[in-house]
Amino acid sequence: MPQYMTVGHLLRQLQDLDPTLPIRLAVNPDWPFTHYLAAEVVVRDGKAFIADDGQEGYLPPSVSDALVWS
Repeated sequence: MPQYMTVGHLLRQLQDLDPTLPIRLAVNPDWPFTHYLAAEVVVRDGKAFIADDGQEGYLPPSVSDALVWS
């Protein structure tokens, strides 16, 4: 996995998933919460931005383990 994700890398990882599967953003291993992603993608200055749309709750320990955050 590259350090800097591109649209192509993200599309390849998502292409075989159920399109109705909710997506959450895991943020900060020292404060492990999940966050909603905003529905809009903004492209500026050669980058695509997806905004945080609020906090959902604690990140499940199994996800922390998979991300090697524990």
